Amino acid sequence: MFLKGDRCFSPRCAVERRHNPPGAIATRRRRVSEYGTHLREKQKAQQTYGLMESQFRGYMTKAFENKGITGLHLLRTLERRLDNVVYNLGFADSRKEARQLVNHGHIRVRGVKTDIPSYQVQVGDVISWKEADKLKTFFKEQVVGIPRRPMPPWLSLDVAQMTGQVTALPADEDLPKGINSRLITEYYSR
Repeated sequence: MFLKGDRCFSPRCAVERRHNPPGAIATRRRRVSEYGTHLREKQKAQQTYGLMESQFRGYMTKAFENKGITGLHLLRTLERRLDNVVYNLGFADSRKEARQLVNHGHIRVRGVKTDIPSYQVQVGDVISWKEADKLKTFFKEQVVGIPRRPMPPWLSLDVAQMTGQVTALPADEDLPKGINSRLITEYYSR
């Protein structure tokens, strides 16, 4: 738009983005503190599963109450959330979409409408679509893309019926590798 006139044709153009802030400040990166490292790991887990701080803190409190490794209890609990299971079964393209499907009542657990995304699935639970939704075009498009990604070994999927079943609880090797649960535990232990 060149609102600054001739100045935009020079190197001093205000519209041009620069990588460094103005001034004679050295361009070195600051080291991230230990607290910053822990905070980023916690925020990564929160954003991955789409949780608010108070809800995440509640999961952490329950993980501290259990005996054993706290971080593994936390990740197992997060993996067993209904919206995450719907995503892992391939019923949705993202966790946000899975959360919306659950919220709007499209998902059944053991044949009962469950519209709570934080519902903790148990071994033997059968997750399926609402029967009326199986006639809709969105459902038919979702069926074509199954399976999109590798299925966790603790879940099984019947593509013909579009139902999934929780066959076991997530084992340590089934938990996400990108989240360091030890750093999250240390963050909440301070």
